[in-house]
Amino acid sequence: MKRFYGWNIVWALALTTTVGYGILYYGFGVLVKPMEAELGWSRAQTSGAYSLGLLVSGLVAIPVGHWVDRHGARGLLLLGSALGSLMLLAWSQVQGLAAFYLVWAGMGLAMAMVLYEVAFTVVAVWFRRWRHRATFVITMVAGLASTVFVPLETLLVGELGWRGALLVLALLFGGITLPLHAVVRRRPQDLGQWPDGETGPAAQAAEASVSARAAFAGATFWWLAAAFTLLRLTTAAVGAHGVPLLLERGYSPAFTAAAVGSIGLVQLLGRAFFLPGSQRWSLYHATLGVMFAQALGSLALLLVPGSLGVGAFVLLYGMSNGAGTLARAGLTAELYGPASYGRINGGVSLVVSLTQSLGPIGAGLLHGLWGGYDAVLGILVAGSLLAAACVWQVQATRGRLEGVRS
Repeated sequence: MKRFYGWNIVWALALTTTVGYGILYYGFGVLVKPMEAELGWSRAQTSGAYSLGLLVSGLVAIPVGHWVDRHGARGLLLLGSALGSLMLLAWSQVQGLAAFYLVWAGMGLAMAMVLYEVAFTVVAVWFRRWRHRATFVITMVAGLASTVFVPLETLLVGELGWRGALLVLALLFGGITLPLHAVVRRRPQDLGQWPDGETGPAAQAAEASVSARAAFAGATFWWLAAAFTLLRLTTAAVGAHGVPLLLERGYSPAFTAAAVGSIGLVQLLGRAFFLPGSQRWSLYHATLGVMFAQALGSLALLLVPGSLGVGAFVLLYGMSNGAGTLARAGLTAELYGPASYGRINGGVSLVVSLTQSLGPIGAGLLHGLWGGYDAVLGILVAGSLLAAACVWQVQATRGRLEGVRS
């Protein structure tokens, strides 16, 4: 029996998304401090460029998804690999702030082309029954991006300086992702195969899908977008304020660093639990569990004193954050099918990207208003519970999609 080519694509995308997140996304945090020291820029100035990149990535999510739906992902992935390498090379040569902002606008475009959103669109086309497992493989491997690349980038900066490190990272990024993206094909039928590698009439029947126009016009999409926007707001707030929050509550810098640093590894645990959980119960109930876990994590940090509360927060919040990626990809595919997955998932990404910056800013304003982080944690609990209510509404309104499936 011929090996199903879809798994070759999954492992290729698992590696390229790991490299993409490790270099394009996490590299900024390692390189920014020595760059500021040389060029005399403030953290606000450099952070603005990074925020611009994230904003551009969100703004182009729908056209990127539309392209993948219409033409397949291979050409776009290859273009993203080339663009990402060129932007890293350009970054290594910047002398002025305007050029740095232009580089990060291009970096945002490259990230939109090579990270999770495009990978999940490919998976939606190549898999049905094994879709959750394929997504799980990609996210589990890519979850190691910071673990692998942050130490590597730190070593390169120490040995070569930040400009030399960027030259090496540009060659590394292009050298790994270009050949691996070349293995991606548009759909299994192009190779004489069918989704999941199945055979027979059932495998060859087209999976029912909802058009992007019908999806955007329905309440279900907006409940879905609201749920994962609220999840992302909490993630962004904790990402920006997690360290000062724990320091303010009296924990040592070493304990704080260990606690916040361990969240990344706990995310992998959340993904490992989410896959069997969604198969045993349902995708909706597993996603509700994600939202409640996040609420309980913030509540534990607010109410449970000492290291026990911090440990509960790290475990529950980390697992929720990790599983949320799988939940969003799985729900979008289950609700709308593969035909317009790229555009619909891009629509969710656009809503999330346009609002995620409110998390850090809002947490900072609340901290200043109340003189501490207790009010922030209370709002995070409420936001997570509201996200769960939105997921409940997704389940309640999904029946309306049956009439627009084709």
